[in-house]
Amino acid sequence: MASGMYFNTSKITPRENYQLLTGAVVPRPIAWVSTLSEQGVANLAPYSFFTVASCSPPVLCVVQVNPRERAAKDTLSNLQATRECVVNIVSHVLVDAMNTSCGDYPPEVDEFEKAGLKKSLSNSVTAPGVEDALVRFECNLREVKLVGEGAMAGSMMLLDVLGVEVNDAALRAGLIANDLLDAVGKLAGDGYCITRSNFELARPQNI
Repeated sequence: MASGMYFNTSKITPRENYQLLTGAVVPRPIAWVSTLSEQGVANLAPYSFFTVASCSPPVLCVVQVNPRERAAKDTLSNLQATRECVVNIVSHVLVDAMNTSCGDYPPEVDEFEKAGLKKSLSNSVTAPGVEDALVRFECNLREVKLVGEGAMAGSMMLLDVLGVEVNDAALRAGLIANDLLDAVGKLAGDGYCITRSNFELARPQNI
């Protein structure tokens, strides 16, 4: 058996658990979530704890790792107030704007303006989308499930998908094409990857 290290998660710090989880669970897709505050201020922030929770009904799952200095980030606060958001997919050409939007800005700051991004009108929600995002999921908040308490615990946002806006530039034969979408994945620390390079592997056929 190869040598290695065993980490008892109950005996290490939350930060060390975070480093193990984000270092091994890779690559992670990025949900670039746009919301509106009750005062009408747009917010835009990326989350890399993101996946599909259900296809029937269509539900996305985005998790906020709770910050140390407050209970919720602006995204979650806005969602709980308005129950609407848009989940934008980050293509490689948008990665610098995405990185700008993840700064810790006060609630009155519009991250679209900070990142130099145009807003798109949504079909089913009042929250705007990122105009240059090739795929945008318009969503209502289904529920928030708390996983643990306090800093570094998880607030799981389950989002009902009302509609999906797909730019023609991401489509081939009517389907979203991985290479055309050119989505970005999150790795550990400051690491990112592109999904343009991929391969196909057919599932084995039961005989």
